[in-house]
Amino acid sequence: MMHDITYDDFLQVLLVGQINKQSQARIEVDPNGNGAQIFAWAFEIHRGRNSGLYVHDLLWERHCGGIAPGWRVVHRNGITVDNRLENLALVSSKVRYVPEEDLTSKGNKEQSLYWLAIQQLPTDPLQEIMHYPESLYHRYYNANGELVEEEDDTNMYYECHFPACTNMEKELREFSICGRCQEVRYCGTQCQQKDWPVHKKFCRERRRPLFLERPPER
Repeated sequence: MMHDITYDDFLQVLLVGQINKQSQARIEVDPNGNGAQIFAWAFEIHRGRNSGLYVHDLLWERHCGGIAPGWRVVHRNGITVDNRLENLALVSSKVRYVPEEDLTSKGNKEQSLYWLAIQQLPTDPLQEIMHYPESLYHRYYNANGELVEEEDDTNMYYECHFPACTNMEKELREFSICGRCQEVRYCGTQCQQKDWPVHKKFCRERRRPLFLERPPER
């Protein structure tokens, strides 16, 4: 039976103590060649990234009880970063789980607990450091989770850069790109506007290369 979860409880679990703990994205590659998935991972700062837990496991154990051996927590709609409690389910590890289609919360999703909590998460510390080169926090992966060069992104599908949004491209170049830095993509103008207060801190205009005319040969 699912337990009701308050907004404060959800924030407390997601933030996991801003001073002593931190969260990050964790990429897992399917060994059967079915691509890569991104999960939210929370860990103790002083103990390192390998000391943590998946956020969906953390939420389940806190509000629904322990996870017995041979069982796992899955995301009902297949969106592995959508850690709303209503989107989590406990299934046998022996069963291949097929995500439900088009599972959405009731009402306006922008007013959902998930959106409200995600928007209050602390900014990635790496993005706050302005002098780091872009290559340290922009990484590109193919369908198998393999790191690829930026120039080789012709067949890449992007996710919306606004943290609270879980939309991903269904067609190549479906999302709009930030016209200033030409680095991040958004599913629509609304997400881009909501992400701007954070994105503007490290958005740098990409200058177009100058093509100088060759002097006439003499």
